[in-house]
Amino acid sequence: MSARNQIQQFFQQKADRPLKLSELYQHFDIAQDQRKHFKKVLQELEKAGEIYCNKRGYYGIPQKFGLFRGRIERNPRGFAFLLPDDPQIEDVFITSENLQGAMHNDKVLVRPLPDSKGKRRAGEVVRILERANKTIVGELDHYGSYGFVIPDNKRIYKDVFVPSDKFGQAHSEDKVVVRITRWPERDRSPEGKIIEVIGSKGDKGLDLEAMIRRLQLPQDFSPEVKDAAARLPAEIPAEEITRREDLRDLPLVTIDGEDAKDFDDAVSIQRLDENRVRLGVHIADVSYYVREGDILDQEAYRRGTSIYLVDRVIPMLPERLSNNLCSLRPREDRLAVTVFIDYQLEPFEKLDYHITPSIINSNYRLTYNEVREMLEHDNKELQEQYADFYPRLETMAELHDNLRSGRHLRGTIDFDMPEVEVVLDEEGVPIELQKRPHGLPEQIIEEFMIAANRVIAEHVYWQEEPFIYRVHDKPDPERIKTFNEFIHNFGYHLKGGHNGEVHPGALQQLLEKVAGTDRENIVESMMLRSLSKAIYSPVNIGHFGLSLDYYCHFTSPIRRYPDLVAHRIIKEIIARGKLSAGRRQELENTLPETADHCSLQERQAMEAERDSVELKKVEYMQQFVGEEFTGIINGVTGFGFFVQLENTAEGLVHVEDLTDDYYQYREDQQILIGERTKNIYRLGDKVEVKLVRASVEERKLDFIVVDD
Repeated sequence: MSARNQIQQFFQQKADRPLKLSELYQHFDIAQDQRKHFKKVLQELEKAGEIYCNKRGYYGIPQKFGLFRGRIERNPRGFAFLLPDDPQIEDVFITSENLQGAMHNDKVLVRPLPDSKGKRRAGEVVRILERANKTIVGELDHYGSYGFVIPDNKRIYKDVFVPSDKFGQAHSEDKVVVRITRWPERDRSPEGKIIEVIGSKGDKGLDLEAMIRRLQLPQDFSPEVKDAAARLPAEIPAEEITRREDLRDLPLVTIDGEDAKDFDDAVSIQRLDENRVRLGVHIADVSYYVREGDILDQEAYRRGTSIYLVDRVIPMLPERLSNNLCSLRPREDRLAVTVFIDYQLEPFEKLDYHITPSIINSNYRLTYNEVREMLEHDNKELQEQYADFYPRLETMAELHDNLRSGRHLRGTIDFDMPEVEVVLDEEGVPIELQKRPHGLPEQIIEEFMIAANRVIAEHVYWQEEPFIYRVHDKPDPERIKTFNEFIHNFGYHLKGGHNGEVHPGALQQLLEKVAGTDRENIVESMMLRSLSKAIYSPVNIGHFGLSLDYYCHFTSPIRRYPDLVAHRIIKEIIARGKLSAGRRQELENTLPETADHCSLQERQAMEAERDSVELKKVEYMQQFVGEEFTGIINGVTGFGFFVQLENTAEGLVHVEDLTDDYYQYREDQQILIGERTKNIYRLGDKVEVKLVRASVEERKLDFIVVDD
């Protein structure tokens, strides 16, 4: 066992009090000539937040000093929350003054502060472990001998001071990348040096290029990574085929979107008898090609996930892997990891399962729309074209109905918020906002993937081996109480919500009550804000939203790194029965950092995807300035209210533009009320508005209320 692991294990299992450095030397019997090395290991552990040294020089693990480790999520208004590494610890509120110079996404240690009864836990940053924002993207504001870069990301909050000799070739109003040379302190802005001019205001494509730099998204793969991918053999060795279950004669299909090229999964269905079926979920075996620790693996880990922007995909793996060797293309032999699950249909029950490395050959590549035409619109022409497989699609639909009913019975939360696709022309200009369908074909694949993920997670859990789970903690009771008070304004009540305790089934019942009403989207949005975020963790606490005790991500290893890790572990367990003691120890040491890194990369990818859509929505709406729309109020603040249109574009009606009266904000009721007229603007209300401004630079739409 390494010195690092020995020290960690000692503090976690044996140390019953904080210890000084001299006591640690004595306990570990460190010779004089080895003390420098020992102290370096301690410093590395301290830097990672694994141990903590207080002001008096005593060492211990942070939890026993009452400290929480996690990442900062800063609000554009200045305050922040600690998102703890331990998913069982609720978020910690931190005021701007108590951040001690920590910035958005920094990894920190936080000490809880005494708080008032009934309020959420508050804290202060005691140590910054890892800085996340080494570079910042923004607009240069020049003041002669100095300037400030105003960050595009409003969560950064403080402008970056730049001396004039650090401008490079930048000019005022240029979009730039600034490298931080001095980190912020409590009352001092960060300082920096401009290292890249992205472009000047008004340049075509500047918005997305700036966003890519702002989020520090990966660019093209390095020549070394491309070369490693190019060297991978296209042919599957005969000896590898003999080691696997040969499923090439099993009829199976990939079902995905129109533009998809990286096919992670294929599915099959077999009728065992009139009342039993066997579902097969076949997932691309990326781990065969991407070996742990090699250059492809290092790059995949760094990226963490593929990112799907409006106009491009930033893949986790080079195209030779993602769109070729690993992609389950039809009528081509491919390596996979297969999960077979046997179900009894009446009464519905899972009977058995089998996990195996396999070789497959997909019969067809179908799109969601083709399956929709066959199953929902009874398209005879397509049914005839795929006559040999169509009966299997009908059986898949039957199994889907049973799985969906099972989810309903256990009380899973099933959000149905509209997803919008921004359609671009050849020049990258948005020409349409299309709502993505989420009908039977999409739900079939969704249910089958959830089923496979459940089986894998439960199998490994009962093997008692280290693993990376997908967990979703119970919501914070204070947030649920606030949400329950909010829905009372609409005449709804959340069972159990008065004390902050709630079952996911109660939330689903509420969603069913508001389905199809004008307030459906706003209730769903507010509910989402009240829930915890799903994350990756080596500690299994279950998945609240899916109402599952065991869950993981296994079904998308081409585009998600945690799935690749899951494949490696499950294949080792299948091959050897149990992990070796050394391998188990290695995973126990590395999985916490891997899970944290993947959770962070996922948040950044989601932010990038959301930002790219919102940016193009604003650009699309520029053509409608001066036109009137009907919208729903989906946010109320002291400075105005937000309105969402039918096409999901969202903008602000500023309180200064409400000219019929002076309006007061009542936070407890989430309303603006006129002092004289008593006119009320509340969440969920329909309102007629006119679009008066659409700023791509600020990513803002401004509305005014249309007088009756």
